[in-house]
Amino acid sequence: MINTILPFLTLNTYKNTCKKGVKDRYENLITEIKMNCYGKFAHIYDNLINSDIDYSTWAKKIINICEKLNIDRENYLDLACGTGNMTEKLALYFKNTWAVDLSSEMLSEADIKLRNSGLKVNFICQDITNFELNRKFNLITCCLDSTNYILKESELQSYFKSVFNHLESNGIFLFDINSYYKITNILGNNTYTYDDENITYMWENYLEDDIVDMYLTFFIRHEDFYKRFDENHRERAYTCEYIESTLKNCGFRIVNKLDNYSDKTVTDTSERISYIVTKL
Repeated sequence: MINTILPFLTLNTYKNTCKKGVKDRYENLITEIKMNCYGKFAHIYDNLINSDIDYSTWAKKIINICEKLNIDRENYLDLACGTGNMTEKLALYFKNTWAVDLSSEMLSEADIKLRNSGLKVNFICQDITNFELNRKFNLITCCLDSTNYILKESELQSYFKSVFNHLESNGIFLFDINSYYKITNILGNNTYTYDDENITYMWENYLEDDIVDMYLTFFIRHEDFYKRFDENHRERAYTCEYIESTLKNCGFRIVNKLDNYSDKTVTDTSERISYIVTKL
């Protein structure tokens, strides 16, 4: 079972408990797992992510794109918003902001953060593959490879169709993916570790049939102890060709695709690919 808090570990026994056995894989990602895969991770998510992601630069790039395409700053929707880092940056530019995530824990963190920032955001707990908000938006975003968490082709199509149904005729949908190259070559079957004064984690990857199973073991410092918990995540590697054909079949026109959130052209070794699309 994922997201289980294990007993406190003393510093003396920490080194003897770091080896993590390979867990049984499961073939299908059921809704319960999708709802909980960021459960206990929510409260440390920002500490890990903020050091690697420049949200301010990403947000400025997105706003520049909106300005070039003359997008109205009326209604903004952030899908798979997590703890609201991108939501917080972009909500400053729009009159009304909604944010959707399947993790209630993530939404709780986001709500506290944005209230403290004095921002009013409508947080909704729904599945991005089949959401219904009964309104349309000028800008819809889905950042930080959340699209890769959609494992089934049918759900990817449903996700794009849901976005299409909520997008204004002259609005834009901007999302990014971990590239096929990154998932199959960099994540692949590799293991990574991270260590600082307060957080240590081990990240084991197992790749099969274009799906990478990621097993993460965290040790969070708590006074003279480390608190351990485990997270399981899965991402699917999609080729650009498949993403683009699915977008077109769902009624989208691809305005541009970028290497990460830069002005660089996408190459075979690009790790993050950002798509800017609008309705046909």
